[in-house]
Amino acid sequence: MSLISEVKDYWNTRPCNIKHSDKEIGSKEYFEEVSKRKYLVEPHILQFASFEIYKDKRVLEVGCGIGTAGQTFIENGAIYKGIDISEKSIDIAKKRQNVFNLKGEFIVENIEEYSTEEKFNLIYSFGVLHHTPNIKKAIDNIYNMLEEGGEFKLMLYAKNSLKMFKINDGLDQYEAQSGVPIADTFTNKEIYDLLKDFKNINILQTHIFPYKIDEYKEYKYIKEEYFECMSEELFKCLEKNLGWHLCIRCNK
Repeated sequence: MSLISEVKDYWNTRPCNIKHSDKEIGSKEYFEEVSKRKYLVEPHILQFASFEIYKDKRVLEVGCGIGTAGQTFIENGAIYKGIDISEKSIDIAKKRQNVFNLKGEFIVENIEEYSTEEKFNLIYSFGVLHHTPNIKKAIDNIYNMLEEGGEFKLMLYAKNSLKMFKINDGLDQYEAQSGVPIADTFTNKEIYDLLKDFKNINILQTHIFPYKIDEYKEYKYIKEEYFECMSEELFKCLEKNLGWHLCIRCNK
């Protein structure tokens, strides 16, 4: 429980993506800039999530953060519920809900403990479960909350990645949010083992962050020189084989 508390305290101190805009937190302009920046630097999310296909579907987002994906799901007609361990994140997500008059539900919950009789067509968790102490317990709960044939989409960090190689050689921060208590990485085999109760498992490796971190924090998008001079074809090849994100789809 002390580790869970440490994780919770960390994300309460700095909710994920809270600095994606320098506008007043909670304002319409702030949320618009957060969404724009999120999908600009992680464009693969739009194809992976495929928000538009979940109209009238029951969607649970595990680790909803400040509600960026939640807003997009709701605006595309999903029957949406978002949960997060961070009270601060949920507070901001609810402000977003009010600003845009969204019809969704945001609640503070720990996915390792949360359960409900409600069944979902989709459970979505992007970049969250590698931050939880007991991912196996979290995935067991997720499995139980899916309807038969329901879809589980998650993103986990890749052990076999350019970023991990740089981290191991002391060339990179582990996370843009330095000091995060847990940020596990996985091989494809470890993912298949974690998801052994699911079927139709598909893993897509992608996403190399090309921008200079210091400039990026100042809202300037300047690529590292070695990426700037690289062809798009070669960059996509690197992402496919050495990307930081493992985007995973499977079914109950």
